[in-house]
Amino acid sequence: MPDEEAAAADLDSLVEFIRASRGFDFSGYKANSVQRRVLKRMNDLGCSTVVDYQDYLEVHPEEFAALFNTILINVTSFHRDRAAWDFLREEVVSRIISGKTREEPVRAWSAGCASGEEAYSVAMVMADALGDDAFRDRVKIYATDVDDDALTTARHAHYDARSLEALPETYVERFFERTNGLVTFRADLRRSIIFGRHDLLQDAPISRLDLLVCRNTLMYFNAESQANVIQKFEFALREGGFLFLGKAETLLAHAPQFAPVDLRLRIFTRKGEGRPNGLGRSASALGQGSDGQTPLRDAGLSALPLATVLVDIDGRVVLVNQAAQQLLGVSGTDGRRSLQQSELSYRPVELRPLLAEAYSTRAAVEQADVSWRTPDGRRRVLDVIVSPLPRGSDTGMLGAAVTFHDSTPIRGVRDELEKSRMELAGVYEELQSMNEELETTNEELQSTIEELETTNEELQSANEELETTNEELQSTNDQLHALNEELQVRGGELDRVNLYLGSILTGLRWAVVVLDRELRVSLWNHWSEDLWGLRSEEVRGRALHLLDIGLPTEPVLPLILSCLDGSSDYDELQVEGRNRRGLVRPCRVVCTPLVSTAGVEGVILAVEELLGEPGRRAED
Repeated sequence: MPDEEAAAADLDSLVEFIRASRGFDFSGYKANSVQRRVLKRMNDLGCSTVVDYQDYLEVHPEEFAALFNTILINVTSFHRDRAAWDFLREEVVSRIISGKTREEPVRAWSAGCASGEEAYSVAMVMADALGDDAFRDRVKIYATDVDDDALTTARHAHYDARSLEALPETYVERFFERTNGLVTFRADLRRSIIFGRHDLLQDAPISRLDLLVCRNTLMYFNAESQANVIQKFEFALREGGFLFLGKAETLLAHAPQFAPVDLRLRIFTRKGEGRPNGLGRSASALGQGSDGQTPLRDAGLSALPLATVLVDIDGRVVLVNQAAQQLLGVSGTDGRRSLQQSELSYRPVELRPLLAEAYSTRAAVEQADVSWRTPDGRRRVLDVIVSPLPRGSDTGMLGAAVTFHDSTPIRGVRDELEKSRMELAGVYEELQSMNEELETTNEELQSTIEELETTNEELQSANEELETTNEELQSTNDQLHALNEELQVRGGELDRVNLYLGSILTGLRWAVVVLDRELRVSLWNHWSEDLWGLRSEEVRGRALHLLDIGLPTEPVLPLILSCLDGSSDYDELQVEGRNRRGLVRPCRVVCTPLVSTAGVEGVILAVEELLGEPGRRAED
């Protein structure tokens, strides 16, 4: 037990070290999964403990990339789980499109997109439903991941033909182009997909989404992190938007705000009514009229004690009264600028979303308790109210009035009220404790139910662990496949080198013998066989001076030794040798060292029979 606690502490220390040095926070991931992947890297490097591996990371920062690629298992494919994608295309996308006008944008997010197959799958489904022109004009797909290498692959959009096997042939022909043995997603449709780095646990979510796809990513997180991410997904989706999870993930225990569309396929919808899509457009301008009363109205608004800003429907600031100028520290010239170009658009609060909601609901929108520091340095608390201004009996809008109410004086009263509420809460807790005593029996029954729920959670966790193991096995299989292909290429290169070397040795027309440092024969070429009548198989591995050949070794041995000890780089002599036919002829012997990066590993003997010299029959 102490050993397990120490190992867990070492792993926590490693996770904190990674977060501090590289910004990757794996504390929200399942500890067992992270531990397995770290142990894999430790085994590959020969590190015996987590502490040793952390020391290795400090000395070899390039190991971080290998570790991240191991922990962030990028296993994905086009239209993974085909039935789910068919349902998404036939049911979900059609519902998204039917709920919008022809001009409204469609926004989607592929969270944890890995190498991009999932994001491009969403793009194909959308383009198939809308048509290419409408897709380019209306659809925006955000694809994010924490792995920069995977994002680089996704941005290039290059894939091999094998990765497209799950796609219908019509999709392959329509959405991909073939170049140099690879297939590439169409560039004109690729521009609607935005790839970027995003950490689901730390970064703010993308908002106003119609579709959010996050498949087999949540299963790597612990329960607390999963709940946190689900809350972000709720914020990101429009009410009525769709969430598409992986087959090993479920929302049953985490998100009552999501309703299942198809529980088996893990497709959910966010409950509630639709949100406003943004600012409307109108050719009308606020405050224009022909009755001659506009200057009077402007003067009256400017003199109001309440800070007020008027914005027309086209997003132009029409008026900033004196109270607003003093409170917000802006000048009267802001009343002739576009809201987007003015600080008023984001200080003290982001106005454009509030304007959009006011125009959509045709009702005042309020954002309370906005903290603001006035130009003279005082800290104030404002209540911002955006009131739409309708055009008489017409359904259109002239614009909106934005008022900034200083609620700082009543903040103290609110604090006192909160204190009183806390005191009442204490009394309520005492009463509640009495009620809890009466509910003891009910608690015991509830405990039994919780035990059953815990068993169900454990089974679900085991299922996620099995899915994770399957992902790891698939990743390992891909690595082995790539290694096998590399070995085949290198084997072919080695065969060509051996053939090339054999051709050179055959073409020399000299007897060439290569000896190792123990004077054993390592190489015996064709001309050596022809000269002395011994095949390569008969002499390889045997000492030269023990061979029964016609070359006298006594005069040659000093040349060999001088090459081995490095005292000579080249030496030659002439001796009388007997060939396999029994003729004695003069032979020229050349000796050079066999040098590698490790030093002298042997010698090379080249023997040339001087055919121009007269020979004689060897005496018996």
